[in-house]
Amino acid sequence: MSHDISRLSLRHWVRLSMSSAVCAILLTSCAEQDFTELQKYIADVKARPKGPIEQLPAIKNVEPYMFKPDGLRDPFQPLEQPEEEEAEIAKSNGIKPDTSRRKEELEAFPLDGLKMVGTVVMNASLWGLIKASDGTVHRVQVGNYIGKNYGKIIRIVTDKVEIMEIVPDKPGSWREQQASLALAD
Repeated sequence: MSHDISRLSLRHWVRLSMSSAVCAILLTSCAEQDFTELQKYIADVKARPKGPIEQLPAIKNVEPYMFKPDGLRDPFQPLEQPEEEEAEIAKSNGIKPDTSRRKEELEAFPLDGLKMVGTVVMNASLWGLIKASDGTVHRVQVGNYIGKNYGKIIRIVTDKVEIMEIVPDKPGSWREQQASLALAD
């Protein structure tokens, strides 16, 4: 066994010595090159007459501007609405989304990213099965919320889920809009 190890280290030593010798020969061959052309080019460049240095551009004087906010609205205060607009909003139909309630899972997806994939009857009530764009299937019933426009499920039948959405109509007013998800083929 020790005989094999010594033979291996001898081979390794011979290879290393050969590699070192080749590197030394290559390096000495680089030192023998003639650099006269390079030295002549450097001397020519240094002998050229030096050109004039361009003047820096003149510095323009900037007139100071004094900001006077007299008569302008404070940008950190909410916009004031004209009385007519406030009266119109007050007269609106009173429809508005409930933003204080906790959002449900399917409200994170737009309605066109959801598909109805079936129904199931549990405890004598019909539940809808909705597949989201991320591939998960959710079980829903009447009263659940769905979609980005505050959609509330108002009816579930075997081939579709009917939804009432609350969408913005004019600034400060909302309207109801009916939508549905049909059973996917």
